[in-house]
Formats: sequence, structure tokens, C-alpha cells
Amino acid sequence: MRDYAKRNSSKKNHIKTKKTVFRSKKKNTLVVSGSLLMGIIFMAITLAVISFMYFETDIKRIEPRENLNNITIDFPTSLIENSILIETSDEANFMSCEYFVQIGAYGNKKYAYEAKEILNDIELISINEIYSASNPEKLLFSVLSGPYENRSAANNAKEQITKNGFDPRLRTLCKKN
Repeated sequence: MRDYAKRNSSKKNHIKTKKTVFRSKKKNTLVVSGSLLMGIIFMAITLAVISFMYFETDIKRIEPRENLNNITIDFPTSLIENSILIETSDEANFMSCEYFVQIGAYGNKKYAYEAKEILNDIELISINEIYSASNPEKLLFSVLSGPYENRSAANNAKEQITKNGFDPRLRTLCKKN
């Protein structure tokens, strides 16, 4: 039987006319050719051989030094002979300092007392009312530990406070005698 409507042939033509939309007209080329890569490797090997021959490098001679934990401090004897003594005429020029550890400055009094309760094993904790430097109208409650007689005692207290989860700061108050 003959198909006058040509139904089947139109489907076949439709399939044959499909074209790919994205096609490159150039052939795929390598970015770095094999001969260039081999040339670079050959040059690297040649330079390594020349440097070993020129610098006469022997890797077996490189050994780590023995580490000795000895410290020797030498100073010239001229420092002993020509020493200079500095004398002070008056002890009134010296300053006496007190050291404090600031635990925090809180806007709410309740938080200051909570910090004091957490650190109840540390002595010399006080709560003071201060005004903010950036906003002079704002009242803050400063939690301080101290005074300590020297910086070492204040640093020891600072370490104990840090172990409890705070970020303390060392404060110094010096006065002339």
C-alpha cells in the first residue's frame, strides 16, 4: 500500500534534520604540548646535575647538630673595672605602687555580684561604682581584686581569675611618697 500522506517519511526527515546547537569549529588542542613538557623536565634535570657538580654538594655530609642545653653568658671584664654607680639623693622621688586586677565592669549591679560570687575563693574582691570613659553619664560597677603589694602577686591572682572563665586586666595605681 502506498502512503500518500507521507506520514512516516516526515518523521524520518525530522530525525535526520536534528543538529547540535553547541559545536566548536576548532579541533581540541592541548594547552601544553608533550614536547614542551618533556623539554621542561629535561631542563630541570640538567640544571640539577650542573648544580650538584658546580657546588660539589654531598648530601651525606649534612648532619644535624647535637643540641646542648647549656647557656654561657660572657661579658667583658672592662664592664667591671669601669662601672658607674648611680646614687639617688632623695628617697622622696620614688613612687609607691599598688596593683589591682580588674575582673570586669558591668552596667547592671546584679552581674557584678554574680561575678563576685563565682570568685568567692579569691580574697580582696570589691565592687566600685565608676563612670564610663566613653559615656560619662553611664554608671558602671567595676569588680576589682586587690590591692596587691607587687606585680607578681597580682599576676598570680590574674591567672586564678582567668581559670574561672574571666578576662581580667592588670591595673596599676602609683603615688609619690
